Amino acid sequence: MPETRGIFSYLTARENLEIARRPGSRWPMESMLERFPKLREVLDRKGRFLSGGEQQMLAIARALLTGPELLLLDEPSQGLAPMVVETVMGTIRELKRERVSMLLVEQNAEMALSLADRVYVIDHGTIVFAGTPAELRASHQVTATYLGVGG
Repeated sequence: MPETRGIFSYLTARENLEIARRPGSRWPMESMLERFPKLREVLDRKGRFLSGGEQQMLAIARALLTGPELLLLDEPSQGLAPMVVETVMGTIRELKRERVSMLLVEQNAEMALSLADRVYVIDHGTIVFAGTPAELRASHQVTATYLGVGG
């Protein structure tokens, strides 16, 4: 799921979902509408008329309908209202409980750390830290230098 959400603005939410659906996907369309009840309300609305949160839910649902082995999420909280961020992050937590493999790129460090099993801090294309969230929190130099926390 790209940072820009990548939905088709001139297609309806339903059409965006239908073109992503793959045979044998772990998640049928109905399960996406149950997971994101707000999408059911906007199925006939064109992508360009959806709110940022609705677009983000649509992007995640669309990605899941493709039946990925690994879900790539680039900045899923970017540009969203705090309440919508909680909804999106709640969905990501549910997917983690369902044992969906994910690679999350997220600048909100605390949010990312609350979800992660493994953490990589990258600076200008170089991995400067690799470990668990607890190990990162214990590395005061890394958190101060790269996350602007502590010291």
